Amino acid sequence: MDRILALITALRSALFFTGYALLTVFFSLTGIALTWFLPFHVRGKYFVIGNSLIVKWLWVCCGVKTRIIGTLPSRSPYVAISKHQSQWETFYLQWYLFPVATVVKKELFSVPFFGWALRMMNAIAIDRSNPREALRQTLDKGLQRLNSGYSLLIFPEGTRIPHGQKGNYARSGAQIAIKGNAPVLPIAHNAGAVWPGKSFLIKPGTVTLVVGDLIESEGKNSKELMAEVEAWIEARCQEIG
Repeated sequence: MDRILALITALRSALFFTGYALLTVFFSLTGIALTWFLPFHVRGKYFVIGNSLIVKWLWVCCGVKTRIIGTLPSRSPYVAISKHQSQWETFYLQWYLFPVATVVKKELFSVPFFGWALRMMNAIAIDRSNPREALRQTLDKGLQRLNSGYSLLIFPEGTRIPHGQKGNYARSGAQIAIKGNAPVLPIAHNAGAVWPGKSFLIKPGTVTLVVGDLIESEGKNSKELMAEVEAWIEARCQEIG
């Protein structure tokens, strides 16, 4: 029985990734061809349609549902700081938080189709091999995005951390929030429980996404602000399991 279930999971996952790839190629090519000249707030809406279809396809193929606790704030822009466990949050949050620019490693820009779409979504690419330069790029470009009126999405652990574990939280998101006089939106989830970060096998289940209240940055230094955000995220992750 276990082998049969494992085979079914593998087949469903393969079907999802096939559709995932096709949707990415389609929306990348058509989005570049049809919307390259439009401003981000208009152009980006087309690309996140692809993200929403990927979410639906994930449910159809793999039985992955989403439960949301909390609501998005009416006030923006903000710096969204999220747990990073799998591929799930990279496409789900771009759709859910739109308009938002995501901070990503520069290598992703070189991935055909997927990287092209990231560029069109005004993502901020950083060179993780040069921490000082990466921090400067994140601060400069992050403030530009905030001043342009849209929010930022940052994964402070820098890489996907296995479900149930905690990485080191970088302070760049807190620094941007303080310099830009913007609040922080903390986000916790357990996506790694159904879609492990380095696995191509996706298990059926429910991803719980917890959206917190805005945390004000005024009057705090980056260490204090990030400590508050980290404590909130990790506590929520413990609660949802």
